[in-house]
Amino acid sequence: MNTLKQHIKTKSYEHFYLLYGNEAYLKRFYKNKLKAGILGDSDEMNFTYVEGKDINCNEMIHIAQTMPFFSDRRLLLIENSGWFKNQSEFADYIRDMPETTYVVFVENEVDKRNRLYKAVKDLGYISELNGLDEKSLKMWVVSLLQRENKKITDATLTYFLNKVGTNLDNIQSEIDKLVSYCYEREVITEEDIKAVCSEQITGKMFQMLDAIASKNQKLALEMYYDLLTLREKPMTILYLLNRHINLIMQCKALLSKRTSNAEIASKIGVPPFAVAKYAAQARNFTEENLKKSLILGTEIEEQVKTGRLIDQIGVELLIIKTIIS
Repeated sequence: MNTLKQHIKTKSYEHFYLLYGNEAYLKRFYKNKLKAGILGDSDEMNFTYVEGKDINCNEMIHIAQTMPFFSDRRLLLIENSGWFKNQSEFADYIRDMPETTYVVFVENEVDKRNRLYKAVKDLGYISELNGLDEKSLKMWVVSLLQRENKKITDATLTYFLNKVGTNLDNIQSEIDKLVSYCYEREVITEEDIKAVCSEQITGKMFQMLDAIASKNQKLALEMYYDLLTLREKPMTILYLLNRHINLIMQCKALLSKRTSNAEIASKIGVPPFAVAKYAAQARNFTEENLKKSLILGTEIEEQVKTGRLIDQIGVELLIIKTIIS
């Protein structure tokens, strides 16, 4: 990401960029910065934006071959094409593209063995955008608050992030709510956060797993019923619970190899800020417990899908059996 920032700052651009990952805010921010830097905000005549799996590759090649109109540059912004997971004719053409053409790809997922991925890596720059580390995330939140003449202590900021999660779009939304709520006061408190901020389901999952680890069946089930009250579907909760257990198990295995938090974040696909929480939970479960729970969760999911078990009861069984295992 630092290299990308440097390109934008110095206005020294590669001809090809690939922005990918699960942080929508960062992908949106940097694609807009690249567009403004490469073309300028007003040059729409030499800008082409396409999105989706049905993009006509031959049409994009034709546009890329076209000389820019009264400009030195033409920009193609291609989003969610799926070309980096499947074969694309664009990979055959990319090495012969005119010097006047620039292409920015934005994707959720990629296959690093893909020919187009390798071509962009050779000829341009690839940035994986999966969130900010804890320090950068806190600095970003503080900067948002400072724009509104608001302050927050580090302890309160940590509480805020634990409650609302690390998704930047969601953080922005929750900050807007806090600023409106505290419009007459300068300092934001934990009580303000409790009053207006919505807790994300990921935060509930951490709390539920903490209750399961401490064998507190009553509290774990109460949290599950709270999620149902918030209209979360049992199958969504089951999927997230299985995923959460799997992430804890992966984290535990990597910790045993003395893997750094940054590398763990990259390998298991979570924000760097969240690794410490997964690591803390990993210490509360044995590897055997986690494996049993994961197998049980998969079996319950299959039983629900085939109609042999009611979804709400299935999640209850997973919680109870994980506690007593």
